[in-house]
Order: sequence, then structure tokens, then C-alpha cells
Amino acid sequence: MTQSNLEKRMEELENVRALRELVDTFSILADKKEVWKQTELFTKDATVESYANGALVSSLKGTKQIGEAFESFLANFETVYHINGQHVVEINGDKAEGTLYCRVDLITSENGKKINNASAVFYQDEYVYENGQWLIAKRTSNFVWNDRQELSE
Repeated sequence: MTQSNLEKRMEELENVRALRELVDTFSILADKKEVWKQTELFTKDATVESYANGALVSSLKGTKQIGEAFESFLANFETVYHINGQHVVEINGDKAEGTLYCRVDLITSENGKKINNASAVFYQDEYVYENGQWLIAKRTSNFVWNDRQELSE
């Protein structure tokens, strides 16, 4: 293996790791409800579209609209918990595409009982390398299933 090939492979591995850190940081900030820090992970003109059962349920553009919508949504829950799974990316220069699978648990209290709203989601992302970091330019959230259960104490 030549030095040039080794450097290319190292760069690709570093980018794959940086993209994984990006999506994991997104989820951790959602869990902490640090929405405005979350918006820093997007390009200024980013879009976020959400689908449930194949139907578009929301379409957001720009970090201000994204932040306001995320803040309003997360305020409904006492606890937010993401578990990220598979993350596959394809990098092409300063752009990349990726798919991330995730389970999201959203806990509320209703009539003195804890309720878990669990969802399976896969995100289809478009990333851009800007100012020395990877950012999300477009996120399409696909909610595949949802389960609502009372939590036992």
C-alpha cells in the first residue's frame, strides 16, 4: 500500500467517524433537550422532513424554524431517549449521504401514570463539509412504527 492510498483510507475513516459522531451528538442533544445546540449541527438553510406511515407530517427549513419546532415538540415529554443503531454513509468529496436507524422513547405523565411513546425511525441524511466540520444539510425522518405503553414502576 502506498503512502497516498494509506492517507486516503485514513481520511475516509476519519470522515466516517466524524459523521457518526455528528448523528450521535444530534441524538444526545435531543435527549438533553438542548435544541439550540442541536441546530448548530445543521447548515443554515437545512431542511428536515418527517414522515409517518409514508405520509409527510412536517417540513422545516432553516435552523430557526427547526429549533422552534424541535423545542415545541420536546417540551411535551419528561424524558427523551434515543438509541442509535446502524449508520451507513457514502462520502463524495465535501458531501455525503447516510442512513441511520434509531429507536426513540418519549416519556410523558398522564393521569399520574408514566407513558412511553416508542418509535422506530430511520433517518436519510445529506451532509456537507463546511468550515472544517460535517453538518446536516437535509434530514428525512421516517417513522416506521410506534408503540404506546404505560410504564410499570
